[in-house]
Amino acid sequence: MAYQVIAARVEWNPTAARLRELAGKMPNSQLTEFGNVVVKARVDSRSTRSTYLVDDSTNSTGQTITRAEYERWAAVQDAYIADSHMVVVDGYIGSDPAFRTKARLIIEAANANVAGMQKQLYYPVEEGYDPDTWEPDTTVVYTPNLEAPGYPNDRLIAVDLASNITRVLNSDYFGESKKGGLRMWNNIVYSRGGLALHAGCKVIPVGTPGGGPADNKTVLIVGLSGTGKTTTTFTTQLGSKPAQDDFIALMPGGRVYATENGCFAKTFGLDPKYEPAIYHATTKPDAYLENVSVDEAGKVDFFDTSYTKNGRTTWPFSYVDPWPPDQVAPAQFLLILNRNENIMPAVARLDRAQTAAYFMLGETTGTSAGGKDEEGKFLRVPGTNPFFPRDFADMGNRMLELLDSHEIHAFVLNTGRVGGGDEDPRSKKVTIPYSSAVVQGIVEGTIEWTTDHDFGYEVATAVPGVDDPEILRPRLLYERQGRLDEYDAMVARLKRERREYLSSFSGLDESLVKSIG
Repeated sequence: MAYQVIAARVEWNPTAARLRELAGKMPNSQLTEFGNVVVKARVDSRSTRSTYLVDDSTNSTGQTITRAEYERWAAVQDAYIADSHMVVVDGYIGSDPAFRTKARLIIEAANANVAGMQKQLYYPVEEGYDPDTWEPDTTVVYTPNLEAPGYPNDRLIAVDLASNITRVLNSDYFGESKKGGLRMWNNIVYSRGGLALHAGCKVIPVGTPGGGPADNKTVLIVGLSGTGKTTTTFTTQLGSKPAQDDFIALMPGGRVYATENGCFAKTFGLDPKYEPAIYHATTKPDAYLENVSVDEAGKVDFFDTSYTKNGRTTWPFSYVDPWPPDQVAPAQFLLILNRNENIMPAVARLDRAQTAAYFMLGETTGTSAGGKDEEGKFLRVPGTNPFFPRDFADMGNRMLELLDSHEIHAFVLNTGRVGGGDEDPRSKKVTIPYSSAVVQGIVEGTIEWTTDHDFGYEVATAVPGVDDPEILRPRLLYERQGRLDEYDAMVARLKRERREYLSSFSGLDESLVKSIG
């Protein structure tokens, strides 16, 4: 049964223009030089430490609360809503009528920018739909101005997978709305026999011998927020087009389903030279900006980090001439992004067990998207998907099943540096053009490979468009710099830590541990 909205005033599925009007009245909103609305939120990232699953609705071993505690806060929130002006936004997660799920956001009108941003991401409801009879599959009940004393930062995100209702208290960050629905959708996809991937999806047309019709290659790009997932998805190779930038469902047989009709992109360092599609969409009048630096005259500075590096934008996917989401062929390539800064090569080719293992390792350096608890720290996040609401062993085992149902060529891409961090003059950056050349080489089959005897995967000896062998084989860099002892010690440590980490997931297929070497 759908959550019953009982409030002092409710606006049902208001138009984009109405939500823009409400957002413009927010005291923390401003009009930019581009004519779009920017909001400076109190909260500048996801609130991981404040997120709890109801313990009897999941098999997760993560952070949980009891059913009684959830119901206590549900009553507090409902009483608050009874005296509030609320807006309700209805739409779909996914475009395919046979697979999509009905989604609903209920939020205070005082934070209408969140509703406006979410409306851009939902696929729209049908003409003439009746909200009174429309039964959502997922519901996010969102009160940004209601505190939850006793929880970290007096903030609570409570997830009940039994009813598929997520309650958000005391965060005005849009990501809690977006991820609130997608977290519950993760569980729905798993129940249907598939796996939700925190991934972009692009289609790259590759020419065929003799000049015949192009072979359209479907590429999935898995990565934690801030690792370059959106950048890699939108960077163009051979006339490629993005089909999705953040979450997809991977089903048996390699079938891919899209989730969102819009994009939620980071804006830090946004440069039209390197990311023209994202830049031009972000600067359109009906894009929303969140926590982006703007001066009193409305001048936008995408490089100013005085408040946060985690500036964000949403806009309709139609702005980037996307590949039609209902015409995506089964997945052929899987790219696992790892923003690293040590001995990870720009690209490594994986076998079946290694694919599932590195997917489960989810290694990267944390960014501002995860808040101060994650930024700059080495992380392991299974599947690079912190929103998977089940036991993580389920994720790794399901990935193996999907790989057995359909051949997918998999690779790890380092989107960071080799040889050290940003401040280390001995290190080298894996630039966006280098990463783009790697992606093109993967789909065209023009990369030359050799086995890496330390890790067992294959590394590139030559990539068209990449003129620096040291980012392809970091051992060469460490050898030239007289740092081989450091390199060998890091190899031993990583292999040991990776085996220990994968072994910590009870019930995970043991072939993943063995593949690490």
